[in-house]
Amino acid sequence: MKLAKVVFIFFMLSNFLYGQDETITNDNSLFTADIELEDVSQAIDDISVKVTPKGGRKPYKYIWNNENISIYNSSYTGWSEGDSVKVIVIDANDDSVEVKGYIKPNSFSEYVNNAMKPAVEHLQNILFASVWSDTVSVDEYVLKAPFALDAEKKDYRLKKWVKKNGEKVKHLEVIAILKDGDREFPFYAIGDGTLQYGKHDGEIISSNDLVYFTNKRGNRSEKKLGVINYDSPQPFYFKNLTNKSQGIPLIVVWLVCGALFFTFRMKFVQFWGVRHAIELVQGKFDDPTKEAGEVTHFQALVTALSATVGLGNIAGVAIAISMGGPGATFWMILAGLIGMASKFVECTLGVKYRHIKEDGEVFGGPMYYLSRGLSRRGGGFKQLGKILAILFAILCVGGSLGGGNMFQANQAFNQLAEIPGWEGFAAYGLYFGIAMAILVGVVIIGGIKSIAKVTDKIVPAMVAIYVISALTIIGFNYDNLGHGFNTIFTGAFSPDAIYGGFIGVLILGFQRAAFSNEAGVGSAPIAHSAAKTEEPVSEGIVAVLEPFIDTVVVCTMTALVIIFTGYAQDPEGLEGAALTSAAFSSSLGDWSLYVLSFAVVLFAFSTMISWSYYGLKAWTYVFGETKTAGLVYKSIFLIFVVIGSSVGLGAVIDFSDLMILGMAFPNILGLLIMSGEVKNDMIDYFSRIKSGAIKKFK
Repeated sequence: MKLAKVVFIFFMLSNFLYGQDETITNDNSLFTADIELEDVSQAIDDISVKVTPKGGRKPYKYIWNNENISIYNSSYTGWSEGDSVKVIVIDANDDSVEVKGYIKPNSFSEYVNNAMKPAVEHLQNILFASVWSDTVSVDEYVLKAPFALDAEKKDYRLKKWVKKNGEKVKHLEVIAILKDGDREFPFYAIGDGTLQYGKHDGEIISSNDLVYFTNKRGNRSEKKLGVINYDSPQPFYFKNLTNKSQGIPLIVVWLVCGALFFTFRMKFVQFWGVRHAIELVQGKFDDPTKEAGEVTHFQALVTALSATVGLGNIAGVAIAISMGGPGATFWMILAGLIGMASKFVECTLGVKYRHIKEDGEVFGGPMYYLSRGLSRRGGGFKQLGKILAILFAILCVGGSLGGGNMFQANQAFNQLAEIPGWEGFAAYGLYFGIAMAILVGVVIIGGIKSIAKVTDKIVPAMVAIYVISALTIIGFNYDNLGHGFNTIFTGAFSPDAIYGGFIGVLILGFQRAAFSNEAGVGSAPIAHSAAKTEEPVSEGIVAVLEPFIDTVVVCTMTALVIIFTGYAQDPEGLEGAALTSAAFSSSLGDWSLYVLSFAVVLFAFSTMISWSYYGLKAWTYVFGETKTAGLVYKSIFLIFVVIGSSVGLGAVIDFSDLMILGMAFPNILGLLIMSGEVKNDMIDYFSRIKSGAIKKFK
């Protein structure tokens, strides 16, 4: 009896003492959990979710059906309306309970966004279907404290290490105790391996050290608390403990294989044809007395460039580097070089099969060479051509309203709203959209000639602003230029395994390049078909300069800036355009944020006016080449400018952006079939150049 009393007293005392520490509290009651969901506003993607465990034994782990939410998070704001939330709560006894939640959309924008999600998912399943996939394995796991970026956490520290430096640890074993003010909670190991304490400013991180530091921008960034070295490669874990897989998307394979095929089929025309391309842009072969069309070679080039040089160069490169390291840049450059051949083939056909009305207005692009070019082959090709042309036109109209319009307006507005001191500007999205729509409308009402007159001034100006800023930073670091290129090259062949190894970085680089220069997508031939020339091959030659300027030159400069400013090694949690902006401002000062923001607005504006032309020609192909049909499309386009600036329609923009990539399927299929005639035309054209049958006029 006495022994029983002693045991009981010991149990109660230990329960009282340990109960003071939240990390090891024991509760023998039934283990359950409640979930609360709240729709914060009428805007999209702002559902607030909170999970409250009851009973069981603390601490708890939270496994969300969202890979970006940490196992430490019991709440999250930013869930999308119409999506099902599922959270598995696991206590210290490894007992678990599952809670689910769902909130219906309750506003127009929420209903539209939710209704578009199945279409986005379906298109993503097609475009990004993996032709090969494997689990990403890593050799180590970098330990960074959760919540360290929360501005409300003023006293966030490492209380103590539970495991010693160099000690073996197991997956989800407690390795340290973290302290958030008076609250304490465990820090878990991820994977089985050997713990190695981290260093900051040369000192090993130890008890009572803050787990964050002030970065170059004056913001809080997570310290590298340590690393777990694996004895053999283990799966890479997302924040919710699911595994990362690396796949090769079908759309990337389609674009890259097409580009490689055209490179060899056209005998590497993108390299030996550059000199002649420059002569054509300079107007040395222009015959003003004979050639039909609406714009010069140079105007056609800059109009097409205005649609590709833009956010892909600013944000796309930053995304590639933050996800795949500097080595991804090498594969972007290579993809740009082979993509030049795709541009040659599609833009040659764009001029060859264009349709010119009596008033001189040109109608051209993949819709016309797919239908006209394939119909010449007779049989089933005629029907195939019609189907591919209609499919391309529908995708092009959708892409022009989303990726070529709403996305551009939205990003331009957000860039301005993020300028320091301009925080209040975020409330004026509607007015910004109206102003942008008026400016765009003034230009596009006049057709391709008006668009060309604007782009041949804006594009050189905006590229000059961006390139001069980049060259200034590169000039400051010219001593490190060799190191910068070496970083890119070595990173391409020996990348950090966390990004999927060699294959992962290669695919990432190709993917971002394809999204940036649109080689093979079929948009550029619409602009180039309006060129004043009677020689289709000449315009194809001019088009090879596009991916070179867009990807090889501008993207490389962006990458070097990010490398030289140190953001390639430590992105500080920044992504996309924000990362590029931080790199520029850290070297040139905050004034560069205004310059870069101005450049982004110009990029967006020029992209919108060019894509309005692409969408217009696709629209009139379907609904008739009439002034009325054109006016209807232009009115719709301008309305979508306002919508893109003032309303959050995430899934709508995602879907229409994916439609741009979808254009590559019918386009490249047609290019492959007609590549033989393009090759014959190329041989004939250069033989006439050599013989003098085609003369210089300047």
